[in-house]
Amino acid sequence: MSQPDASSPDAASSGGPSIPSDDARRIELARAWAAQDPDPETRVELDEIVARVQAGDAAASADLADRFDQRLAFGTAGLRGEIAAGPNRMNRVLVSQAAAGLAAFLLERAPGTTPSVVIGYDGRRNSAVFARDSAEILAGAGVRAILLPRLLPTPVLAFAVRQLDVSAGIMVTASHNPPNDNGYKVYLGGPDHGSQIVSPSDSEIAAHIAGVAATALVPDLPRGEFETADESLVEAYVHATAQEAGYAPPVQPSVVYTAMHGVGWETTARVLTSAGFDTPALVEQQIQPDPAFPTVSFPNPEEPGAMDLAFARARQVGAELIVANDPDADRLAIAIPDAGAAEGYRRLTGNEVGLLLGWRAARRAADDSGDGASDGTLACSIVSSPGLEAIAKAYDLGFEATLTGFKWISRAPNLVFGFEEALGYLVNPGTVRDKDGISAAVAFLSLAADLHATGRTVANHLDEFVERFGCHDSGQISLRVTDLTRIGAIMSRLRAEPPSAVGGIAVDRIEDLSDGFGSLAPSDVLRIILEDGSRIMVRPSGTEPKLKIYLDVVSHEGSVAERRTAAAATLATLEAGMRDLTA
Repeated sequence: MSQPDASSPDAASSGGPSIPSDDARRIELARAWAAQDPDPETRVELDEIVARVQAGDAAASADLADRFDQRLAFGTAGLRGEIAAGPNRMNRVLVSQAAAGLAAFLLERAPGTTPSVVIGYDGRRNSAVFARDSAEILAGAGVRAILLPRLLPTPVLAFAVRQLDVSAGIMVTASHNPPNDNGYKVYLGGPDHGSQIVSPSDSEIAAHIAGVAATALVPDLPRGEFETADESLVEAYVHATAQEAGYAPPVQPSVVYTAMHGVGWETTARVLTSAGFDTPALVEQQIQPDPAFPTVSFPNPEEPGAMDLAFARARQVGAELIVANDPDADRLAIAIPDAGAAEGYRRLTGNEVGLLLGWRAARRAADDSGDGASDGTLACSIVSSPGLEAIAKAYDLGFEATLTGFKWISRAPNLVFGFEEALGYLVNPGTVRDKDGISAAVAFLSLAADLHATGRTVANHLDEFVERFGCHDSGQISLRVTDLTRIGAIMSRLRAEPPSAVGGIAVDRIEDLSDGFGSLAPSDVLRIILEDGSRIMVRPSGTEPKLKIYLDVVSHEGSVAERRTAAAATLATLEAGMRDLTA
């Protein structure tokens, strides 16, 4: 594909102010981009920005530079960004190039065969059109393309990759990102067993995408006929997921459910019915897919205020449990009654839910063995609670701490359960090799029903966990920056001048993961181990301009209440200490 002459003067303007050469170059790039864009909305958007740049609008010039001076990177998380025109945004040109690049990767990976790809999409803006573009371009490249029958949760797509035994899967979703974002997650079949891509596949796909962008125009990419998956595929997911309950509970706690304006409810409802659960009380304002997410400022159950309507509905019906999925239903949030909370309910942390589900998985592994000897591996990311390792040791199970992301957790050998503190849980690795908020909901509801049958609550069970394994308490500091160099400066300072103590607690050792550590691939992470057994993880966020600090403490002494008090005090000390060190 021919590129515009960057040195040309403002051929775009007749009269008006003189246009700087950089702006002139970007205007030519914008016009070339618009010429191949099949979306009239983004074409108009670019025309308006170009007109403002020509009129001397400095904000428009900066906007054009942001869109065209770099490209939205394809990595192990695929693509994710704001829906808008230009190579540094999510749009039909970028998605078409990604589909053609993935096709080239798959054809190169298995020469002489016909690769296959299943494509799913959620209810976000443009998800359906991005999915259809992908299916048509993959088919046009000689790849068997299968589109899911309608908008569905991400776990159904992850299930389909294994169920259909395809070469790869694409899920068009931005999960719990802001409303105007969308994304493109890629899974691999075959030896990858339906897990998300990892290196070097990500860089190989990215290279093919770059090749397509440099040599072909989107209108010239051949398009072909794709298949539409049969409804039986969804039914198979429903059946497999319902099995996670084990049996229909005879008694159940009262439950409230919210889909957070996402696609989770229709599939979740079918799973709950199949598993023998009662229909929960619904947060009606959030139950249907709505890409505008009108009742929340940020469609993430972790965000303050996101579950306010669920709390209100729970108070209304006297619910004993709140279950929430994020918009693509791959995450799960749980809340329980708490008289000390302002709303009357408290959302459990991802670590609390993960440890309870991990304990359940360990007990089931022991029961399944028949002789009490467990087999399998519990896995979590390095920033998730070390309490999972304590469970693994107690039940003679293997344990693996991986880099962040289910692309790594799902690859743990002989996996029986995995979780990440950011509300992600993998409870059924035999069918889905990714976090799955629907199967996790079934598992947690089954646990809650078992407790309910003996007159106990989830809060009681959390106390039982502390009594057996100690109080594993966790906290997190997110330092948001406007200047990204500050993150690098803090990481460099911690490496060059490692602290001997944090908040007065002596440091035992610092493990730098930048060159890899044990079985872990290199990652920009510092792991600080303190002499009292506490742990601090420091890493830049992979998706936001933040430095993230994870704090984990444990207390084994005294009663349950005393352990909680001691752990909370240590956590507060470490938080104050790390804020001082990173100021």
